Amino acid sequence: MDKYYKWKVLLIIAATVFCIWKAYPPQEKISLGLDLQGGMQLLLQVDMDKVPEDAKKDVADRVVEIVRNRIDSFGVKEPDISKQGSSQVVVKLPGMTDRERAKEIVGKTAFLEFRFVSEDTELIKQAEAGQVPDGYEFKKVKGTVFDESVLVSKEAALTGAHLTTASVGFDNYGQAIVQLSLDDEGAKIFDKATFQNIGKRLAIVLDGTVHSAPVIRDRIPNGKAQISGNFKAAEASDLALVLRAGALPAPVSIVEERTIGPGLGRDSIEKSVKAAIFGVLFIFLFMPVYYLLPGVVAAIGLFFYVIFMVGSLAALGATLTLPGIAGFILSVGMAVDANVLISERMREEVIAGKGSRAAISAGYHKAFSAILDSNVTTLITSVLLFIFGTGPVQGFAITLSVGILASMFSAIVVTRVIFDHMAKNNPNVNLRMNQLFRKTNINFLKNRLWAYGFSAITIGLGIVAFTMRGSQNYGVEFTGGTLIQAGFKNAVDLDSLRDAMEKEGLKSLTIQNFGDAKDNQVIIKMSGGDTTRAETAIKAFAGDKGCEILRVDQIGPSVSKDLTKKALWAVFWSGIGILVYLAFRFEWKFGLAAVIAIVHDTIFTFGMYALSGREINLPTIAAVLTIMGYSVNDTIVTFDRVRDNVKLMRKVPFAEIVNLSINQTLSRTFLTSFTTILVTLALFLFGGSSINDFAFVMLIGFAVGIYSTIFVATALIVDWKAHR
Repeated sequence: MDKYYKWKVLLIIAATVFCIWKAYPPQEKISLGLDLQGGMQLLLQVDMDKVPEDAKKDVADRVVEIVRNRIDSFGVKEPDISKQGSSQVVVKLPGMTDRERAKEIVGKTAFLEFRFVSEDTELIKQAEAGQVPDGYEFKKVKGTVFDESVLVSKEAALTGAHLTTASVGFDNYGQAIVQLSLDDEGAKIFDKATFQNIGKRLAIVLDGTVHSAPVIRDRIPNGKAQISGNFKAAEASDLALVLRAGALPAPVSIVEERTIGPGLGRDSIEKSVKAAIFGVLFIFLFMPVYYLLPGVVAAIGLFFYVIFMVGSLAALGATLTLPGIAGFILSVGMAVDANVLISERMREEVIAGKGSRAAISAGYHKAFSAILDSNVTTLITSVLLFIFGTGPVQGFAITLSVGILASMFSAIVVTRVIFDHMAKNNPNVNLRMNQLFRKTNINFLKNRLWAYGFSAITIGLGIVAFTMRGSQNYGVEFTGGTLIQAGFKNAVDLDSLRDAMEKEGLKSLTIQNFGDAKDNQVIIKMSGGDTTRAETAIKAFAGDKGCEILRVDQIGPSVSKDLTKKALWAVFWSGIGILVYLAFRFEWKFGLAAVIAIVHDTIFTFGMYALSGREINLPTIAAVLTIMGYSVNDTIVTFDRVRDNVKLMRKVPFAEIVNLSINQTLSRTFLTSFTTILVTLALFLFGGSSINDFAFVMLIGFAVGIYSTIFVATALIVDWKAHR
């Protein structure tokens, strides 16, 4: 028995209690991403050119606090406002559906000024002729019946820095106004300014726009003022809100907008969770049926894995997204894989004639190196993805990292404690298992040259398809522009919809059906365009309650370039990390062969994806990263067996050792791949349209990952060794 048995039991109990405490009830403790619950996300770019040099070190932090104050007053439940880099702010608003109102509140600078209006006739004529005098600006007055412009001084008599509160009121005509109150210093300045300028006009300027320019009728000593401008009640309320929260320290622009309708988010979470539960339940049933008692122990270990996984995510305050589900699937596959490796090793020890205790000990000992190497390489990948990735890619990395640690603990510690307890009470505990593959002797490497040819042709076709599609391969995340997903009550004639939108002045449209035909969903892409006008045109075309806007993505060109760069660097550094670790654990040729297999799988997958006519988006990138992790995991298990056999069979030709190793791990490869692919297939078939693309990518990748382990990675090692 393990000498640390008692300490392990105490650790398992403590970890389980902690995770249950943190995770219960899960619907309250696990936050869902906007892609699963609906809402909107805005990326704000701060104009740093308008910020003094000595204030640039904290301007983004000030924007975060002011935007948070505005959103809190707006009443959004559990918003997430955070700084990204030195000049950007990410605003996540779960459940938000009024996009334009939210953008107005978040993006308004709210810089308030009181400026005097010049009544000098000569100066006004000069400004009307296009020659604005120094020290003045010629501005239109917003909301006036007549097209009035006024000549206002550039220097402000008073700014909003002295504002203490703002509220909504109504004038004598029932028109909504914004009532302002100033602090003591501001009241004194305003008192003096109004007393000395009775009969003159005072313009109230907000973010450079003149909202009103009333005549000063009398002295205003109490620090009270008002803004009028033909406001609707909601507009006045929002303006008062942003004025109360304070002006932003610099102008901001919205460079990225993502909106998921509540219907689409609810559909995503319901279908993806049901599909994931179906796949996991199958694994819980399959393991005991195939591995019998060891399978029961493995299923118990997987149960603890789920507890540790959910509890850890809750404790970290992580947000679950669609890419996060991809990370969860990979970590489930790795948890299953660890249990399969241990069970297969124990089976070999039992066949060799060892008793139960010895078989258990040797099984864990011999499986440990493969489990460690495969999990560490995947962990390296996930850490690098978090460092160099962004948004959904980081969500994927967090979920995968937590899953790796939870799967290793449940497979190595929890199940070992259970086995030790059973062996203590019954030294001859029955370790009999079913066996699908019995001492196979397939010469996998005999026709590897044909496999090289098949890979070259298939990858070539994929590259041709990818090249021919050009920019059509990419979603708006990587090209910039606007994407609108709409669900219609009835079937849609795409040409008629295009004509209706073009009549509204919307050009460069790409319109296509999306998802199942019965859903009547349409994707509209524009290179730029006004989303409000586009939505109005779509709803007018569909008629009253004839459609629902399910999703809106608007990505600026600078953001798309940044996302592309970060995605490429994430993939590149992941490959470097894997190469370095495998070179250290095996030798550099093994590491290089594994990386070549990963590159092979990635190109192959992208090629097949292009042939299917689908678009690459951020969830697709997360799926490709999942494939990389799975591919290297599968390769490492075979490499690990090769390493063991080389030590035991020093006089046997290397090619024979490799072929034997592939046959010895064939049962593990099939079972792990079968269970992982089944979970992914459930997502593909039942997960809904929003999750379909990255499930499709993973299905291709998992299948080609098995192929590349045998016919790319190990085949290359054999040829390199033979050449040497």
